Amino acid sequence: MPPASPDTAGGRLPSLTGLRFVAAFLVFGFHVHIEHLMAPGAVRTTMEWLFGQGAVGVSFFFILSGFVLTWSARKGDTAVRFWRRRIAKIYPNHVATWLVALAVAVVTGAGLSLAVVVPNLLLLQAWSPDIDVFFGLNTVSWSLACEAFFYALFPLLYLGLVRVPGRGLWPAATLALGAVWAVPVLASLLPADDRYWAIWIFPVARLPEFVAGMLLARIVREGRWPRLGVWPATALAAAAYLTSRFLPDDFRLVAGTAIPLALLVAAVGAADATGRPTPWRAGWMIWLGEVSFAFYLVHQLALRVVLKGSGVEHSAPTAIGIAVVALALALLGSWLLYRCVELPGMRLLRPRPRARSAYPATAVRPEQV
Repeated sequence: MPPASPDTAGGRLPSLTGLRFVAAFLVFGFHVHIEHLMAPGAVRTTMEWLFGQGAVGVSFFFILSGFVLTWSARKGDTAVRFWRRRIAKIYPNHVATWLVALAVAVVTGAGLSLAVVVPNLLLLQAWSPDIDVFFGLNTVSWSLACEAFFYALFPLLYLGLVRVPGRGLWPAATLALGAVWAVPVLASLLPADDRYWAIWIFPVARLPEFVAGMLLARIVREGRWPRLGVWPATALAAAAYLTSRFLPDDFRLVAGTAIPLALLVAAVGAADATGRPTPWRAGWMIWLGEVSFAFYLVHQLALRVVLKGSGVEHSAPTAIGIAVVALALALLGSWLLYRCVELPGMRLLRPRPRARSAYPATAVRPEQV
């Protein structure tokens, strides 16, 4: 495909915004499934097929984060300004949901310690192999600890990225995605009890996905993306999603879907760059994508509240009804978090725009990252 034009390079990526909610919904479905809301039977087996691998939505977010941050990188930007924008984007939502999770723990009498509460607040919990620490309080926030690590390294990684010659982009992307497969191989040297943390939680192990996203953004921007369209890439990602469940446990966590998800992000990004229509850029999909970060942080808390009152192992119709109630509560909570915390937090904390911007007026909005 041709290089992105000056009008689209660094511009909005509406389809990738809409696709964010698909990934977040898969994570929601995964958490509904592992709670055993449905009694054993055909419907529960179907849920296993549909959402048993739903946690790989997190991998999509890591790849997407590297892609969008590179796509929207600002000429003449400084590391401090970049870090301020990232803090403004993620930390207000994190603190708000941390407080809610802390209140729920206090009300329910759950035992908490400073060893759990403090690392979670500071987004350091993913560096601990203790499951009580990295899954403490709002369980899903472990991925924010990984993102914080990526953000800390991004200015340095970007300096290296711009020095990669054009002909070296695809070999570098292949190397990054190959590193994803190397992680479970290296993790096999660890005790069995530590492998899950080393493959799924440890920030260094998740860095190759972020780097692959960065490299693919340059590949698309410079017109080095092959003619792999949105639908073939979607079909490839869906096939990997459904079949990766048959891989050994250490490889099904991340490696089995990382390459197809990376190709999907790049293919959809390439479609946005050239203005081609996709099913993910409808207005309602974009709105859901904009609240998807809040939804991701809220959904498991909403699910816990609903399951506290409903219990588990219901008939299929009852279980589906309970799941719909949890979804509605999560969407309401995410909209409130987005409107009352995320947007005001970004306005308050992010740095003021420079007087003369090197970027077009269509620069990627913070909601997309």
